[in-house]
Amino acid sequence: MDIGLNEVLALVLELAALAILCWWGFATGTGVTAIALGIGAPLVAAVIWGLFAAPKARFSLPRPAVLAVKVLVFGAAAVALAALGHLVPAVVFAVIVVVNLIVEQRRRRSRA
Repeated sequence: MDIGLNEVLALVLELAALAILCWWGFATGTGVTAIALGIGAPLVAAVIWGLFAAPKARFSLPRPAVLAVKVLVFGAAAVALAALGHLVPAVVFAVIVVVNLIVEQRRRRSRA
């Protein structure tokens, strides 16, 4: 199985997105709302990812739609990080995601 550095980075970014959404949820809500958002936000993102964007996704979508799902999840994480008051890390996260997705697309095209 050929797993390159970009694929490892993609996994790290996916896990970071879930962690950021969890952090945002617990920090944003209070009481039961914090628990619901802290568990619910990353859970919803993980379910959407698993259904549509994972390598073995339940539903096979055209490549642009898969990319849109990834942008939605990663974008939500970047916005959540900015909402937590961490604008520079949010921008850095978003830039790394964009570079990772571009490299993924180029590699996919070169294999085709």
